[in-house]
Amino acid sequence: MTNTTDTPHRSPLVAGLLLAAGGGRRLGGRPKALLTHRGRPLVEHAVRVLREGGCEVIHVVLGASADVVRERAQLPGCVLVDNPAWAEGMGSSLRAGLASLAAEALPVDAALVSLVDQPGIGAEAVARVRSAYRSRDSLAAASYDGKRGHPVLFGADRWAGIAAGAVGDQGARDYLRDHRDAITLVDCSDVAEPYDIDTEADLAHLE
Repeated sequence: MTNTTDTPHRSPLVAGLLLAAGGGRRLGGRPKALLTHRGRPLVEHAVRVLREGGCEVIHVVLGASADVVRERAQLPGCVLVDNPAWAEGMGSSLRAGLASLAAEALPVDAALVSLVDQPGIGAEAVARVRSAYRSRDSLAAASYDGKRGHPVLFGADRWAGIAAGAVGDQGARDYLRDHRDAITLVDCSDVAEPYDIDTEADLAHLE
């Protein structure tokens, strides 16, 4: 009889990818990462949400005033990714973030992507979307009243295709539209609000 040894099972690694490079053009040029929320830079809140939602590895893409963000924000344990092309739009930040995750020392199976300017989306929404991971081919997204939103989950086998189409301010929008039948929508309407902090009026959402 032949003895067999079971190969240890490795739990899938779903890394958090926070896009925090925006310059806040409609906010008078105030970088969104540095907006104050609960007494601290907004980027700290967004990282905490990812961590509390179950992401142990977190990469943060910085752009506008990146040096100031590094100086003022406390982001221990995060990989900070500079995107010098941040002004081109979200697409460049998504490409930079996926490239950084691909170079991560640990084998990352999926990226859970969130945006720094959506403080109404908390850890429970992150955990729900993260739990939708099934394979490195997974595609999943939070939904709000039936409409797709953030966070979104991209299995690693999808990254090359997503990066190829991430241009301008579109991010992964075109890729998700073309692969809509493969997306698992995860209803988060009861635990999160997907508003953006884009204008002066939106600042009322910050605490």
